[in-house]
Parts: sequence; structure tokens; C-alpha cells
Amino acid sequence: MAQPVAPRVTRQTVGAIADGAFKVLLAAAYIAGAAPLGRLLGTSAWLMAVSGVALLIGGSIEIRYTRSRSMRIYTRLMVAYDSGWVLTALVGALMAWQGGSAGGEVWIGYQTAAPLVFAALLIAANPVQAASD
Repeated sequence: MAQPVAPRVTRQTVGAIADGAFKVLLAAAYIAGAAPLGRLLGTSAWLMAVSGVALLIGGSIEIRYTRSRSMRIYTRLMVAYDSGWVLTALVGALMAWQGGSAGGEVWIGYQTAAPLVFAALLIAANPVQAASD
């Protein structure tokens, strides 16, 4: 009788789980501190809460799919997500530095939409094929 083989846990798998866990923790902070964080960033509390829910959904899906999706897909999606995050943070900071009031909304808006896009692309990706005996 063949013994089932557990998938190997690699550094990339740990990294994907950590990335998803960070999104879940950030979501909890956004939801729990929606009002004070919103005031600090110049956004409304409801946008912080919605962003928290989006991050919670995205991070949970990211963790859930670590065993069934290619780490190559994860890596590409994480690089794209994090690149957009940095770019949006820079744009938001530049807007705030120039005296604008929409910098926080731009940054939090990205954090609302991007995790859902990330999750949708991850779900749509082809599952990893199990090795046959």
C-alpha cells in the first residue's frame, strides 16, 4: 500500500504563508483601529474597515492556496503586489508632502483593491498537479 507523501515545505512556502499572515494581522489592525488609523491617514473609518476586510479575505485565500498553487505563481503575484504597494505608498507620501489630502486614501484604496485582485488571480491559477505513482 502506498503511503501518502506530504508536500515539502520550502522557504517559498513559508514566505507565502508569512505574507498571507501579515495581511491577516494588518486586516485585524485596520478593523480594530479603523477610526484612529483613519484620522491618522486622512481617510474615513469605513474605508479603513473595508480595507481590513479585503486584506482579511486576500490573506486568508493566500494562506489557503499555498499547497495547491505553484510557488512560481505566488512569487510573481507577491512581487507585483508589493511593487504596487511601494509605488502607491510613494505616491501617497508625495501627495501628502505637497499638502494634498488624498494621499492616505490612495494608499488605503490600493490596499482595498489589490488583495482582492491577488486572491482572484491566485484562485484562477492552475493547481499544481500531484505526482502520480
